[in-house]
Amino acid sequence: MNHKEKPKEKKPDAFHAPKGMHDILPVDEPYWEKIENAARSIGRSYGFGRIEPPVLEDAALYNKTSGEESDVVAKEMYTLRTKGDDLLALRPEYTPGVCRAYLEHGMSRLAPPQRLSYFGPVFRHDRPQLGRYREFTQIGFEVIGGQNDPIYDAEIITLSINLLAEVKLKDPTLKINSIGCRVCRPNYKRQLQNYYRQHVGELCEDCVRRLETNPLKLLDCKQPQCQPFKDRAPNFLDKLCSACKAHFRATLEYLEEVGITYEVDARLVRGLDYYNRTVFEIFADGKEAELGALGGGGRYDYLMEIIGGHATPALGVALGAERLIAALRAKEISLAARPVKKVFLAHAGTLAKKNAFALREELRRSGIMVAEALAKDSLGAQLKVADKEGVALALILGQREAYEKSVIMRDLSAGTQESVLLEKIVEEIKKRLKV
Repeated sequence: MNHKEKPKEKKPDAFHAPKGMHDILPVDEPYWEKIENAARSIGRSYGFGRIEPPVLEDAALYNKTSGEESDVVAKEMYTLRTKGDDLLALRPEYTPGVCRAYLEHGMSRLAPPQRLSYFGPVFRHDRPQLGRYREFTQIGFEVIGGQNDPIYDAEIITLSINLLAEVKLKDPTLKINSIGCRVCRPNYKRQLQNYYRQHVGELCEDCVRRLETNPLKLLDCKQPQCQPFKDRAPNFLDKLCSACKAHFRATLEYLEEVGITYEVDARLVRGLDYYNRTVFEIFADGKEAELGALGGGGRYDYLMEIIGGHATPALGVALGAERLIAALRAKEISLAARPVKKVFLAHAGTLAKKNAFALREELRRSGIMVAEALAKDSLGAQLKVADKEGVALALILGQREAYEKSVIMRDLSAGTQESVLLEKIVEEIKKRLKV
């Protein structure tokens, strides 16, 4: 090598999305549009209104509500320290923020119950896997206030099943349980701890910690070595107080009234401390079941007290949009983009190009979708783009048309064309496209 030549600089590695996070591309749009429209439509039909708390909240909000020993807080929460020394967290879930907003804005003074829905990103430093990301999108519905009536438990579950049906995910598996209340749950926790302490040497590291800090989570462990102990653990349903038994029985009866099948799973608990009574998870059927739960939720009547309010009946559900999309793809359900009736706008010449730019804006304001390749100067090159777009109707502006304030309307399928005055072009296009 010539000593005067400089060694070639090594190019930096290409940038990638952060681990566990992903890009949503135009090819994904039909799925996202279908899910978001279905969520909005279902929510509206049940009387839910949109709420959107900020992505960042005081980290203490999640420490108090979700439980400092929960996996979400202990392992998965993204936190940051501001210049003013405030400790904030990217929301790992919506419910605490929704409840904080409910209290802060005095929504308890509105007619109960308040039905609130949301659709947005949440963040958890979880192990990335199929259908699970570190930034993902939750679709949620919360019913806050009013009476502690099991009819609301059944309503939230029914809404969730109907949402899945709306996006073509039919016949899901609903697993449901009751984890009691302040009256009966402490006794069950003690029995559960006494049972597991007999096997402490055989438990995984996380379960040894949970045994003292969050014993209900012992029933949620996925480690193979802990499965035999879950199967022989005390049954929560046998320990419910009479009020919780009646509430659970009524919830199931309401579900039966609308033909929703369910599996009572006495081992089902939710991973957050604030749940009580009804808890549930919904799974897809068939080969896509490996995705895990598509959604889940339950009742949280004590959460408002935890953040400074009064005891308030409340319950909700959250579903993962990415998991719904993964389930649709696993079932090989394709969602084609909706065909849009549009015209192609072409030009020939500098003056015509300026007029075409203005005409595009006029057509857009009139609700007419316009495709174009205005940056190309060759009319032939522009019309080749029109062929690729599959557009049947082209509008061509030349120098002559620019002076005459007209436009050539060409039917690309029939090969015919005519001249139309610009002042009548919107009316003529709508007549041709029947829009």
